[in-house]
Amino acid sequence: MTSPRQRKQRNQDDNRPRIWVGYGKLVKLHRERAGLTQPELATAVGYSYEQVASIEQGRRPAKSAFTDAAEVVLNAGGNLAALQDDVDLAKLPAFFQDFAGIETEAVSRYDFDPMLIPGLLQTEEYARALFSSHSPPMSDELIEQHVEARLSRQKLLTRTPMVETCFIIGEHALTSMAGSADVRRAQLQHIMRQGSMRNVEIQVMPLGHGFHLGLNGPVVIMETLEHRQVGYIESQGVGLVVTDPKEVSGFALRYGKLRSQALNVEDSARLIERMAGEV
Repeated sequence: MTSPRQRKQRNQDDNRPRIWVGYGKLVKLHRERAGLTQPELATAVGYSYEQVASIEQGRRPAKSAFTDAAEVVLNAGGNLAALQDDVDLAKLPAFFQDFAGIETEAVSRYDFDPMLIPGLLQTEEYARALFSSHSPPMSDELIEQHVEARLSRQKLLTRTPMVETCFIIGEHALTSMAGSADVRRAQLQHIMRQGSMRNVEIQVMPLGHGFHLGLNGPVVIMETLEHRQVGYIESQGVGLVVTDPKEVSGFALRYGKLRSQALNVEDSARLIERMAGEV
């Protein structure tokens, strides 16, 4: 007869993402081929024995730093690095993973959010403050996994070939941010830096505009490598990928109107700069 603790461990094992399990088996294979024990590998890559054991068992996702170090120590020939993006993807909430998979191959991405700073523009501290405010509360480990996954997604803005991006942010999102004053100031300054990139446009929808078509909620529109448009909407921890051409066309039409109603890029940058100086 199994104990409650054993049943809990079995449930945790059953919920392990399969890519984490596969990655862990590959680490173990290369480690054994290199003639190293888990403690020896842990010392070589600067991790604890418990962390290495958890990675090999698929209970903990590997960070890029672990993968980079293990590639060298184990002479893995790129086998571990090839799985890192998939390991990171599995850190995301299940409802978001389909969208995130499409996002990695987007050639353009248009985002509107009236209430929050878009994930691709968030600082680490802002993202952590958001996840720490989640209800029901997340464990510290889960918070860190979500933060790591969000920061990893931001590679989309700097990858080659460039992805054309536009962000329309509601002014409310800029004035009602999670975290301390330092976190808010750093977040605003980060948005200004991101907006200076050639492939990034940032516009602010001012509070004084009144009614606009974005009050129904956030929306993302992407164009894939096959030049197919895909929409994404999310609310209260539930997300939906929209592929019906007619519905996505409606999103695009409304987004075009939102761009014309928002402050232009230059005025938006000045507003954000002024707000950062007032925090």
